[in-house]
Amino acid sequence: MLKAKVGYSKNVDAYEAGVETAKTSTEGMNAKIALLFNSVGYNQKKLMEGIKSVATDVDVIGCTSSAGIITPDGYMIDESGTAGMLTLGGDDLTVACYGMAKGKSARETGREVAKKALEKAGLDYAPDYFFMSASPAEEEEYIKGIQDVIGRVPCFGGSAADNTVEGKWSIFYNDTIFNDGVVAAFFYTANDIATVYTGAYNETKDMGIITKLNDTRVLAEIDGEPALDKYKNWRGLDDEAVTGGNLLVTTITSPLGVKDRLGNLTAIRHPMNGNDDKSMNIGANLAVGTTVIRMEATVDELINSTGKTLKELKKKCPNAAGYLLVHCGGRRLGIGDRMNEVYEQLKKEAGDVPFLVAFTFGEYGYTDDDQANTTGGLMLSFTAFEK
Repeated sequence: MLKAKVGYSKNVDAYEAGVETAKTSTEGMNAKIALLFNSVGYNQKKLMEGIKSVATDVDVIGCTSSAGIITPDGYMIDESGTAGMLTLGGDDLTVACYGMAKGKSARETGREVAKKALEKAGLDYAPDYFFMSASPAEEEEYIKGIQDVIGRVPCFGGSAADNTVEGKWSIFYNDTIFNDGVVAAFFYTANDIATVYTGAYNETKDMGIITKLNDTRVLAEIDGEPALDKYKNWRGLDDEAVTGGNLLVTTITSPLGVKDRLGNLTAIRHPMNGNDDKSMNIGANLAVGTTVIRMEATVDELINSTGKTLKELKKKCPNAAGYLLVHCGGRRLGIGDRMNEVYEQLKKEAGDVPFLVAFTFGEYGYTDDDQANTTGGLMLSFTAFEK
């Protein structure tokens, strides 16, 4: 039987916060993996020292979360720091982890991490699922590298984040802490691990073909027109709303979307910055010849989507031991001071099942129809672990 437990701390002292988080999440557990998410307010090295003073025999991996976390006891946001950890254990569970800073390339680093994790597992076959956390920018390449080694295996997780998109995020692999790289955990289990991966936005009739990219994440033209002008005209916006970093906030309730090859998933592409040449920096990869669709959701819909998504996850995995709920940090920003309503929805649906919410700058998942791993922004990647 698989067991799960969540521990957390809001102690202002990083070391003591680590001790408290580890004690409450590992007590009574034969933990095989500990997934850590905390805000950037802490001294990350001291936090990990506190955690490892207690969790000496389990791999601790994860990343910083944008502003805070959500646990069964509430929405926790504090500039001085908050930390939460989900531990999983069980006799029928094997987990092998590895993480490292980016080397020659993201794809090669992903391959190396996968090889090292397989060596630690001591098994000669691919895992059933894998968790990944990476730095924002090259998540697709890290996934490709891992899959070069293990093949197409369902992935869940999210990218490291900070409070203000300043690059202050961190990724953890035990006492190895880095800013640019990847960590992965390979899960071998007969128990089900189920993910619901969605943007939960509505499609509009505004759409166009990508006709020019300046880079895989810089959208220059839609239908031969400057991308910023096209988007601005779709919504009837003024220049200020789409200039520089204003575009990030403007597009939280109306981002872009791209359909997968079967049409089962619309992965969200979050415009992050409006450039002087009227191109847009986008939070995930794009390709020329692909249709982008303007998506929409009200704040009410963003809030309600969390409860609906967890309800859908419960149908896929009705006997869950615990939930890891990855929620976009930009989505949290758009919801603003109504985030307690998100907590209330999640608590209602989760009941007595422990859960931990992390706020990321990129979300990973797959659809059951295709099992092709995808990255996106402004999305939800909700995962359940069967008892």
